[in-house]
Amino acid sequence: MKKILCLSMIALCMVLSGCHGSRGSGTFEIPSEFDQDKKIEITFWAKNDTNVTQSKIYEKAASDFNKLYPNVQVNIRLYTDYGKIYNDVITNISTNTTPNVCITYPDHIATYLTGNETVVKLDDLMKNEKYGLAGSELKFDGPSQSQIVPSFLNECRIGENFYALPFMRSTEACYINKTYVEAMGYEIPDILTWDFIWEVSEAATKKDADGNYLVNGQKTMIPFIYKSTDNMMISMLKQKNAGYSDENGNILIFNDTTREILRTVAEHAGSYAFSTFKISSYPGNFLNAGQCLFAIDSTAGASWMGSDAPLSDISEDKIVDFETVVRPIPQFDTSNPKMISQGPSVCIFNKQDPQEVLASWLFAQFLLTNETQIAYAQTEGYIPVTTKAGDSKEYRDYLAGCGKDNNLYYDVKIKAAEMLMANTENTFVTPVFNGSTSLRDAAGQMIENTAKAVRRKQTADDKFFDSMFDDMVSLYHLDQISMVKGGSDLGPLPGPAVALIVALITAWVIIIGINVKDIVKKRRAENNT
Repeated sequence: MKKILCLSMIALCMVLSGCHGSRGSGTFEIPSEFDQDKKIEITFWAKNDTNVTQSKIYEKAASDFNKLYPNVQVNIRLYTDYGKIYNDVITNISTNTTPNVCITYPDHIATYLTGNETVVKLDDLMKNEKYGLAGSELKFDGPSQSQIVPSFLNECRIGENFYALPFMRSTEACYINKTYVEAMGYEIPDILTWDFIWEVSEAATKKDADGNYLVNGQKTMIPFIYKSTDNMMISMLKQKNAGYSDENGNILIFNDTTREILRTVAEHAGSYAFSTFKISSYPGNFLNAGQCLFAIDSTAGASWMGSDAPLSDISEDKIVDFETVVRPIPQFDTSNPKMISQGPSVCIFNKQDPQEVLASWLFAQFLLTNETQIAYAQTEGYIPVTTKAGDSKEYRDYLAGCGKDNNLYYDVKIKAAEMLMANTENTFVTPVFNGSTSLRDAAGQMIENTAKAVRRKQTADDKFFDSMFDDMVSLYHLDQISMVKGGSDLGPLPGPAVALIVALITAWVIIIGINVKDIVKKRRAENNT
């Protein structure tokens, strides 16, 4: 019996280790020296927002890195959407053809960690005396760990370990047509409230006898457009201190506050005072044409916003002249503002060759040098992730040049960056786990579905919300979400593994039962004698 129990325990351990063992651990042995005689090619997947200047910055970083490390060639693959990078990484995990270095988000990394190809844990690398942050053997002047903004670095932690380095940071901003809002008799506060936004937006829906909107004299006016409805829902819940999810991966979003938010969305979407990017299109285009008063989008899109926007997507004859002001997103409590922290980070993937991984790590660090950080921050309303770059004279001179021209010193872009810098302590991030990306998608989709429904004359009542909540759970598999801690997949075991465990437990129960029965018989026999 002891042998049977021992073998059963061994079998169980094999099942558990096979299902929840080293997957996603991302550990590798750091070479004692970087072999600079070995030819190495690494791939870097990056996003450039269709901004050619950003592409050139990546290319220059790769070229400058190659001058320092001639044996390393960096091949860049550019994307225009983070979602496409995410999908391609997921696809390539199964064939072990992931990139070496990847622009990404922690939500995405949490999913990568459940695959066979691992994302490298960076804790030991960061501390390595030779090749870690500000290491003695680096051929460039990179930042130390203390020179990376702590809150930004902590965003790259999943469980107990770091799996990425922050690259750039942004938040959302409300870009406002000040000229039209003031013409309506309103004064724009320093911190917007949701009540103010809704009131002004509803007022802007009034038309004259010919069907033209009074505020702009045009046939088109969408007073308030939100680009990212997932951020909208997440931010409103955070401001209300309501449930979204927790650190253990529990889904908390289906609550009364969510219903309250969706009822408000229904009210203003039904009156056409509010719309979204997916329903109407890019908010900057409507803003620049004088057809929107409040356009909420990332600070990373500031160069598309305003009458003088250097990257405006509409023809010049459609642009209306107005003054643009930048404010944080609307708040429920102006004394305790909350806005989401976003922006890309950089992770590296494990490979068979430790030298290749080390080369990838060196390049990831190189992206944090002042030259790259400052140059990239100047392309949009991003801010550098290092105090080394943020406190530099070059970056401070750039900010001081606000409004000198409508390109490098475009005032809306610099004001968006300054707004984020003034509110860094007011930013937040959501818990990261395997499935947090799906939850984020569901959060935004509920706003989209509600807005579409009321425009189709459906009633957004409790029955509607109950049905939609069920749809979200099913569509985004929210009942199957598992938490990733420290790189291990702690999700549900595969079916065969569950069956084997059940069989083993059953066997133990039978064996123990037989053993107890034998003991009872033996004692009865002894008592009878």
